[in-house]
Amino acid sequence: MSNFTHSMADRVLVVEDLWKQYRLGAIGTSTMKDDFAKMWAKLTGKKGIDTPLAGTNDRTLQNSDYIWALQDINFEVKQGEVVGIIGKNGAGKSTLLKILSKVTNPTKGIIKTKGRIASLLEVGTGFHPELSGRDNIYLNGAILGMKKPYIKSKFDEIVEFSGIGNYIDTPVKRYSSGMYVRLAFAVAAHLEPEILIIDEVLAVGDAEFQKKCLGKMKDVSGKEGRTVLFVSHNMGAVKNICSRGIVLSNGTIKTDTNATEAVSAYMSVNYTIQTSVNYVFENITPLENIVFSETVLKDENGEIRSQYHNYEVIKFELYCEVLNNFSGMRVNLSVINNEDIEIFCSTNQKKMPETLTKGKYIFSAQIPGNIFNEGLYHVKLSAGIPGKTTLLKECVVLTFTITGNNYGSSYYGETWSGLISPLIIWEHNQSTNELV
Repeated sequence: MSNFTHSMADRVLVVEDLWKQYRLGAIGTSTMKDDFAKMWAKLTGKKGIDTPLAGTNDRTLQNSDYIWALQDINFEVKQGEVVGIIGKNGAGKSTLLKILSKVTNPTKGIIKTKGRIASLLEVGTGFHPELSGRDNIYLNGAILGMKKPYIKSKFDEIVEFSGIGNYIDTPVKRYSSGMYVRLAFAVAAHLEPEILIIDEVLAVGDAEFQKKCLGKMKDVSGKEGRTVLFVSHNMGAVKNICSRGIVLSNGTIKTDTNATEAVSAYMSVNYTIQTSVNYVFENITPLENIVFSETVLKDENGEIRSQYHNYEVIKFELYCEVLNNFSGMRVNLSVINNEDIEIFCSTNQKKMPETLTKGKYIFSAQIPGNIFNEGLYHVKLSAGIPGKTTLLKECVVLTFTITGNNYGSSYYGETWSGLISPLIIWEHNQSTNELV
């Protein structure tokens, strides 16, 4: 438990000793006795009540009927900060935002806020489906404490940003999820709350609108000095707009640091089984008469390496044993970067045998050169019979680094931008014709 002794002068949010418990399989998680006990605790200044023993929220089978969705959460946010909250599904991100947005109550803990909070949570939250988009703009503004003349002054700006002006007098129950998100974000961002809370809901929008929203969040914090809490699985977006990152795992804070280091910490814990160029599968149950044993990365000469230049070919090998004849297996290989962005997936496959007979096999594939930019990459592997059986669930098993870029061809030594860095070959022929 942390003690916050500073004043709220430069802070807009303080969270101290926050816990949230849910009861599995129950619609209501508390009795009337529990509710009275919580009310009494609040009136007497206690931080919470004793609750039954509960397991952690790690999505594994447990003996307890209760789970802690959040445990001992402590952090504070200064005015103007953009904080990315990242973690695997079930880590507690959405629960935390719902508590901060006052959609649900904590089991115990203290939350101090300064100013208005606008939230954009899952699609469907905050708007009345029977009301039009116009009515919902005024309704949300009223909820935030805005006067009608002020909302009216912002109305045209909200509608223009959302891009759904033709449907503004249509009940929102007839909106698509993308239209809903467009209007909901426009309302939340333009009514100038002191704290803007954005959940993964932005992923529903199209790419152009997502880019527009990310730019607006930068403006809200940088130019207007407002605070943003942003939950996303897009690690590139987190690094791009956030100054700070909080990593949640099983309901607890694992890392609270700058955005770049937070993303790296998240990737290293959640997406790398072993930072290595070879991986031995252990305790793999044979499925469909095949068992996988090992996978490895090599260069063109057969040497196992972890670092490559951009132009080099990388060879991937997968070792397995077929116990009985079977047909139709396909191996899928994809590569992600250290921001969890997929660079490519091997959907186009050649020379994979249709029928495998009993025996030991080495499947190999080559990743051509002149694809990767400098950086750290992870190989994801899965195998199965399309439409029938999964033989090996997707997992990240190998990691490699690209240390050089196009033969080190930059005369100025800068780092090239972009997800990939292909070698572009220019040709020229001298022309005798006049240029037009």
